[in-house]
Amino acid sequence: METKRAFDELRSTDHVSSDQLTEFWPRLTPVTTQELLGRWRGGMFATGHAVNGALEEMNWYGKQFNGPLDVKPLLCRNEAGEIYSNTEPCGNGEASMWSMEFRDEVTAALVYDCMPWVDHFARVDDSSLMAVMEGKLASTLGVDPPFYFWLEREAS
Repeated sequence: METKRAFDELRSTDHVSSDQLTEFWPRLTPVTTQELLGRWRGGMFATGHAVNGALEEMNWYGKQFNGPLDVKPLLCRNEAGEIYSNTEPCGNGEASMWSMEFRDEVTAALVYDCMPWVDHFARVDDSSLMAVMEGKLASTLGVDPPFYFWLEREAS
């Protein structure tokens, strides 16, 4: 319960540094790809990272994990408020999910089809995940990794 409370404080803070989030990560538990299945509503930590603005501009909603090779990483809302898979920023691609070693542990990861990015996930509790995007962000967006965000499982 203490970890969830600390997580909620970090995501509701007006500004949190990537260093603070990196220090928090080891408190979390790795997840399996099976645990990712379903639709997740997403949000961003207020780090001031350039990706924050890009996702806000897209009206990012979250992610949908249908199976190992069927992941919709950029669920967005259109002007009518409808949720759709925005494939344009990823070169008309989507993503797949894999188990990967990250920071000395194996956890679920999302690999983008057409971008040199990987999202790694860790469990906060049964319905909340913390995630970090890393990869060649500097060369593709002109910014340094990592980019932290969170997901909450959508009620079924």
